[in-house]
Amino acid sequence: MRAYLDERAPATPCLVLDLATVRANYHRLRAALPEAGVLYAVKANPAPEVVAALAAEGSGFDVASTGEVDLCLAQGADPADLSYGNPIKKAVDVAYAHARGVRRFTTDSDGDLEAIAEHAPGARVAVRFLVDAPASGTPFGAKFGCSPATAARLLRRAAELGLRVDGLCFHVGSQHTDPAAWVAGVEQAAAITRAAGVPAPALNLGGGFPTGYRTPAPPLDEHAAAIRAAVAEHFPTPPRLWVEPGRAVVATAGVLRSEVVLVSRKSDGDERRWVYLDVGRYSGLAETENEYIAYRLRTPHDGGPDGPVTIAGPTCDGDDVIYQRTPYRLPLALRAGDHVDILDAGAYTASYSSVSFNGFPPLPVHVVG
Repeated sequence: MRAYLDERAPATPCLVLDLATVRANYHRLRAALPEAGVLYAVKANPAPEVVAALAAEGSGFDVASTGEVDLCLAQGADPADLSYGNPIKKAVDVAYAHARGVRRFTTDSDGDLEAIAEHAPGARVAVRFLVDAPASGTPFGAKFGCSPATAARLLRRAAELGLRVDGLCFHVGSQHTDPAAWVAGVEQAAAITRAAGVPAPALNLGGGFPTGYRTPAPPLDEHAAAIRAAVAEHFPTPPRLWVEPGRAVVATAGVLRSEVVLVSRKSDGDERRWVYLDVGRYSGLAETENEYIAYRLRTPHDGGPDGPVTIAGPTCDGDDVIYQRTPYRLPLALRAGDHVDILDAGAYTASYSSVSFNGFPPLPVHVVG
């Protein structure tokens, strides 16, 4: 990726993805948890080349819209390997996905379940419950999932409607560094399954597997060991496991190259400089909201004298400030026109890039490997 950036010198900002790293990360996850089927969360990075590479490796896909259904099928994915994991969808979208061959859906409400029964008759369905687990790096809040009692009722209702009950699913939140979060989810899933009283052969553990940014993350093996032990403890008959990784597959496969637009101080005696980049919250760095994700940065002047900085994007929006509480120090030699590389930026950057806010175009993506 560095060689591509240095030799090709593409216009900034841009994201460079290495497919060899994507493949390696996929197989590393499979090796850590071989008993689980993989459904890559397309929203993490929907580059067609990434989807095609993972389809060739045998991955399934977690899709959240008809657009993602079409993308995966266009890149060679089998519709049988797609799971429509978004529990918030229009009835017409259920019908469209079913017509294209999708047979696996996730739900968390009566209305959505009824739509699946009507427009995707006989489909497999999983009920998503709201897991009571420690907070993640980027928590979901209460938008997705239902209470355990409602989940048990929906499982029974799905069977009554003639749907194939897959079982339960949960998501501990994105960038989760505590393996105990999955333990809590597995324990709750077992209790819900017992309360439902209907066969539930599968358990979808969701995503959330972390990447080390500025702070190292526990290795995948630790998360896998915790999951394996929890399943053995709480399920007399182990369910078929599924995972929906996104960040763990693509984050380390990306470098986002930006350029310094301006370096300034708010007062003559201010030690802290403001460093404005040509990429910001609306063109790829949405995960810096609340400074949840603290990326590693690289500049041409690393190793020289440095000082504290606030880092901001280029738009005329007061919220387009990337880091002002997280302590960053950048070289004093940094000037307008210098490159700043944002490392491990393969996940949730280009896919979050807005459409020409303030006239700035979406983040271009270059693929190597």
